[in-house]
Amino acid sequence: MSGAPRDRHGAQRSPSMADVAAQAGVSHQTVSRVLNGSPLVKEATRSRVLAAIEEMGYRRNAAARVLATNRSGRIGMISAHLALHGPSMIAVAVQEAGHDAGYEVSLVGLSDFGADSLRGAVERLLDQAVEAIVVAVAHREALERTRSLELAVPVAIVQGVTAGESMAAGIDQELGARLATDHLLDLGHERVAQVTGPLDWVEAVQRRTGWERAHEDRGLQPGPQAEGDWSSASGYAAGRTIAADPSVTAVFVANDAMALGVLRALHEHGRRVPEDVSVVGFDDVPEAAYFWPGLTTVSQQFSELGRHAVDLTVRALAGERDAAVALVAPELVVRASTGPAPDRRTIAK
Repeated sequence: MSGAPRDRHGAQRSPSMADVAAQAGVSHQTVSRVLNGSPLVKEATRSRVLAAIEEMGYRRNAAARVLATNRSGRIGMISAHLALHGPSMIAVAVQEAGHDAGYEVSLVGLSDFGADSLRGAVERLLDQAVEAIVVAVAHREALERTRSLELAVPVAIVQGVTAGESMAAGIDQELGARLATDHLLDLGHERVAQVTGPLDWVEAVQRRTGWERAHEDRGLQPGPQAEGDWSSASGYAAGRTIAADPSVTAVFVANDAMALGVLRALHEHGRRVPEDVSVVGFDDVPEAAYFWPGLTTVSQQFSELGRHAVDLTVRALAGERDAAVALVAPELVVRASTGPAPDRRTIAK
């Protein structure tokens, strides 16, 4: 058993591929074949090399791998607003899907999505020799900047996208809003109010569109609308206005955090949920089942979205630069915050 490798001055140094080869009693080329997953290596030899790698703590130099193969095995990801549930879950989903596909994912999180910030993030990722970049952002202007990028590596977008768009993966936000609104209309509510997200976010507009079209399909006028900023505080402020309007018996809220604020406002105004007002959220955060009452909400299938995003990059790297995938369908999760519309005669009293 050899000791840790040392430089010519006697100082301990990181083991090299040659050190691993010497420890395992094989050639440098054999170690390289094992690292690259070659089927030409006998299983006994492979086991001996892997044992030497583990024992010596060898870590392959990424730069050397890029030079040798012209592949880094790395995907870059740019995301903003990681403190919010949706963006954070998309980042996790892409990282997990990338790992399953044999890629490392380098994430750059941005506090804003200005042109300078975007360029800086792209440069940081290109410095790591990423093979492709996934961008998760839902602002209109930021999406326009992203689509105008001209890079040598493929770029996939995973928020604020529309059906049929090339190099874009997304969840069908309009369908999710329709599921939420149709559920309330099916329960007999005739005018569903909405608390929207900030309308400079494409996905907030898509959710509002689904709410509007669900009413249009039935020849109904939508209920009142208030704009929030995704926070519980903004939901509470909107909820105070909704709670004061006795004509409102149902509200679709564009995310669960704002729905929590709406529930608080309704409670403070003595409006019972769901006996007086039914509430539906969007996202299905882990806490949604533990709101009081448990929140009916729209679940976004983030894991599937992550797989679609990585699949697009892999296909693009294989030469399919105009690949497209279907939007991921969300699902309605029904809990105790929704119920039949109250008797109109009771409201009139």
